[in-house]
Amino acid sequence: MKKKIILALSLVLALTLTACGGAKKEEAKAEGNNQATGEVKDGDNKIVIGVSPTPHGEIIEGLKDEFDKAGLDVEVVNFDDYIQPNLQLEAGDLDANYFQHKPYLDSFVEERGIKDLDVLGYVHIEPMALYSEKYKSVDEIEEGAEIIIPNDPSNGARALILLEDAGLIKLKDKTNLNSTEKDIAENPKNLKFTAMDAPSIAQVYKDAGAAVINANFAIGQGLDPTKDSIFLEPKDSPYANLIAIRKEDADKEKFKKFIEILNSDPAKKLIEEKFKGAVIPTFGE
Repeated sequence: MKKKIILALSLVLALTLTACGGAKKEEAKAEGNNQATGEVKDGDNKIVIGVSPTPHGEIIEGLKDEFDKAGLDVEVVNFDDYIQPNLQLEAGDLDANYFQHKPYLDSFVEERGIKDLDVLGYVHIEPMALYSEKYKSVDEIEEGAEIIIPNDPSNGARALILLEDAGLIKLKDKTNLNSTEKDIAENPKNLKFTAMDAPSIAQVYKDAGAAVINANFAIGQGLDPTKDSIFLEPKDSPYANLIAIRKEDADKEKFKKFIEILNSDPAKKLIEEKFKGAVIPTFGE
């Protein structure tokens, strides 16, 4: 009798171990399939990203099918300023943001003592440009004309570098990405500079002689940087737009897949066809 009981218990134990082993094999197989298809595992696929509506938000929305295929749940939050996207990313209200270039991020974190933001990768460059309702070319700009430039340090310096490229001023050191009006060495036309919040410039530039406007805000007001500007920033500009995340998230699979899609052939095609040179991919040939 005892032998029968022991034999029965042994059989139950063997079946249990076999079932557990089979379950583990199926789990491993499923995990392998996820990795093979590039999908992010359930439970860690949500990305809330803060963006400027144009072109950043349009690019993210335009790649929704690609994100879905990769198992990513991407939620877009639009901002019309350059301050809150970084503050909310640091606070944990956002998982990432997409609206700025590296000089701006560096300046922002240094000024505010922020240490936990990092660059996930680069996506595109938006050529800054000089616009004017009054003048049809740079050569027409008159003595003492008013030029509006962004008031934040990085975009202000970028605007001054553009004005040197346009032949309107000369800086002490053009390679200094922190240049201010005090660094203007030559101003032969005695131009007057008005610093203003970057998002507002595109709305009021017609009231000034000319204005330097970021491409996203220009596009948002119906301007085409390649057609409506009187001077366009050179393509070798160092101001590529990036995806920012918190440093603690840098190794998460969902972010690796996210930037992979943003640097993919479908992303390149979307940017080139939709923006026709007003926004330029920083990746691919």
